[in-house]
Amino acid sequence: MRALFETPRGRGDRPLAPLVAIIGSDGAGKTTVAAHLCSTLAGEGAAYAYLGLGTGTIGLKIQAWPLIGPAVGRRLAAKATQARTKGEKIPGVFTALTIYGFSLLRVRRFREMQALRDRASIVICDRYPQVDVPGFYDGPGLNASTPTGRFTAWLAKREFALYQRMVSHLPTLVIRLNIDADTAFSRKPDHNLSLLKQKVQATSLLRFNNAKIIDVDASQPLERVQAICAQLVAQLLINQKSNSHQAVETHV
Repeated sequence: MRALFETPRGRGDRPLAPLVAIIGSDGAGKTTVAAHLCSTLAGEGAAYAYLGLGTGTIGLKIQAWPLIGPAVGRRLAAKATQARTKGEKIPGVFTALTIYGFSLLRVRRFREMQALRDRASIVICDRYPQVDVPGFYDGPGLNASTPTGRFTAWLAKREFALYQRMVSHLPTLVIRLNIDADTAFSRKPDHNLSLLKQKVQATSLLRFNNAKIIDVDASQPLERVQAICAQLVAQLLINQKSNSHQAVETHV
C-alpha cells in the first residue's frame, strides 16, 4: 500500500506546488469555482484535478438504459444508501467490492494529482478525500455501516487505511464553500434533497487533518464567490513566493 502513496519529489530542490482544495456540498459551485480559478491562473501554470468519483453521472446513465434502467438505478441507489447509513449493514460482498473499487479509482486520481504538483505552479482540486464523515461526501464508503462478514470487514479496514494515507497529505489551503440546503437544491433540482441536507450539515465537520481552511459564503452570486476565491488564491501565491525568497536568502 505504501507504494500507492509515495509523494513525488520536486525537481531538484524545488518544493512541490501549492495545493488548493475546493470543497462543499453539491450545488455550492465547487467545479465552477475550480475551473474559473484554473482559467484565471492559466498564465501562472495552474493545473486542475478532479478527486470525485462521478457516481451521480454514472447513476443517470444507468437510469437511461432502455426498459431496465430505472429499476436497476433504484436498486443500486438503495444499496448505496444502505451502505453509507450508520447502523445499517453493508448489503453483500458485491456492493462492498464495488464501493472499494471506486475508492481505488479515487486513489489513482489522487496519485495523478500529486504528480501534477511536480509540474505545475499550483494545483486546484475539485473535492478532496476526508475521514471525518464516513459513508459519503468523498469519505470512505465502507465505514459508516456494519460489515456483514470477515471479507467485508477486511475491505472496510483496508479502505479506511487508504483514506488515512490520502488525508495525511495536507492541502496548502482548503476553500470551504458553505451553502444552505434550499439554495443548493434550487441549483441542483435533480438531486436528492435529503442527501443535500446531510451534506450541508456535514460540511462544517470536515477538518482535512487540520489543514488550513477558509470559509466562503457560496449562497452569494457566483461572480462574487469566484472573485473572493481568486483573491484568496492570489494571496496564497504571494505568500508562497515571499516565503520562497526568504528561504533562498537564508540559505545564501
